[in-house]
Amino acid sequence: MLRTRIIPCLQLLDQNLVKTIQFKRPSYIGDFANTARIFNELEVDELCLLGIRNTRNKTTPDFKVLKQVANECFMPLSYGGGIQDFETAKRILAMGFEKVVLNSASFRNPQLITKISEYFGSQSLIVSIDVKKGLFGRERVYSCSGTRTERYSALEWAKSVEEKGAGEILPTSINQEGTWEGFDIGLVSRIANAVNIPVIASGGAGTLMHMLDAIKKGEADAVLAASIFHYEIFSIKQVKEYLKNEGVSVRI
Repeated sequence: MLRTRIIPCLQLLDQNLVKTIQFKRPSYIGDFANTARIFNELEVDELCLLGIRNTRNKTTPDFKVLKQVANECFMPLSYGGGIQDFETAKRILAMGFEKVVLNSASFRNPQLITKISEYFGSQSLIVSIDVKKGLFGRERVYSCSGTRTERYSALEWAKSVEEKGAGEILPTSINQEGTWEGFDIGLVSRIANAVNIPVIASGGAGTLMHMLDAIKKGEADAVLAASIFHYEIFSIKQVKEYLKNEGVSVRI
């Protein structure tokens, strides 16, 4: 049985560590390098870095920042934001990152999914899917930091990227992101039951029960969270001990 991963997330904007609410109003919360070092000392399962405005602002990843993190941290690392071509993905993976995360580029250049997967292996590639519900509950998939509507449903796109070679899927509820009100369990569950690759729940973690629900009810293979760790509401150890006591297999 595979162990459930708990993945802290660092949102990067102009070399600053920030936190958003529903993909908007990024607020400065600290130094990214120091925060990454702290998570490294805690030996977290994996650390995810996201350049939240790179694609929207048409900027490339900050390789200086990524190199610094890769040189100082020894846990598995993933990065997404501004990756538009194979050479950029290759450069990031060569730095020591285990995985790259694609979102906007997966729509504009879907063959990039297959190329990365075939060259580095599907385990090196996460495709994120950002979903927002409208006034009447209709779901829409977005790219470019939640500013561009795509024509696919979340399930359609999840199945499509799996076929193209994605190794994991990261569905994020834009409505829930940064609210501390819990994950969109329905979204996570539908995708988890539609694909045969790991699914990482994202967007809305605020309590230990939210984490458990994502795993038990949403059938997520991993849980990604930011606010509860940045604001020290819970520690990684507290989350894992709680989940272990509830029968979830985690690495202590």
